[in-house]
Amino acid sequence: MTEPVKTPASVRALPNLIFASRWLQLPLYIGLIAAQAIYVFHFWVELVHLIEAAFGNQVALDKLISSIGYKSDVQLNGLNETVIMLVVLALIDVVMISNLLIMVIVGGYETFVSRMHLENHPDQPEWLSHVNASVLKVKLATAIIGISSIHLLKTFINAANYDVKVLMWQTIIHVVFLLSAMAIAVTDRLMAHPAQGDGH
Repeated sequence: MTEPVKTPASVRALPNLIFASRWLQLPLYIGLIAAQAIYVFHFWVELVHLIEAAFGNQVALDKLISSIGYKSDVQLNGLNETVIMLVVLALIDVVMISNLLIMVIVGGYETFVSRMHLENHPDQPEWLSHVNASVLKVKLATAIIGISSIHLLKTFINAANYDVKVLMWQTIIHVVFLLSAMAIAVTDRLMAHPAQGDGH
C-alpha cells in the first residue's frame, strides 16, 4: 500500500490561518452582548417610569409621553389607555429585539465560529439543535417581521401624530419585509428539497 502524501506544514499554514480567522468574529458577538445589556437597562428604565406614572408621578408620565412620541391637545395628568398600550408595545418591542439579538449571538456563534456543545444542557434552545445558515436566515426574517409588526401597530395607535406619508411608507416597508421573508423561506425549501429529475 502506498502511504498518503503528506502536505507540507508550510502549505497547511495558510488554510489553518484562514480557518482560524473565524475567531475575529468573537469581538462582534461580545459587542452584541453589550448591546443586549443596554436593552435590558432600557427596558427596566421604561418599566420603572410606567410603574411610577401609574402611582401618579407626573415627571415619570412626562418622560413616558416624550419617549413614545405621544401628543395630545390636553395636558395629561395621568395614564390613559392609549399611553399604557404604547408603552407596553414599546416594552414588547425591546423584548423582541432582545430575542433577535440572542438568535444572532447564539446561532451565529454556533454556525460561524465554534460549536458550543450544548447537546446535554437542559436549557439548550430547541432550534439550536438543527441550526444552520439557512435556518438562521429564516428565523431572523421572521423575527424582523414581528418587530416591524409591533412598530406598525404603535404607529397606527398613535396615527394622529404621524403624517400620511409616514403611515404609507411604514406599511409598504412592512409588506416588503413579509415578501422578503417568504422569498427566503421558499428559496430555503427549494435548496433543502431539490427537484428529483429523471427518476433518480
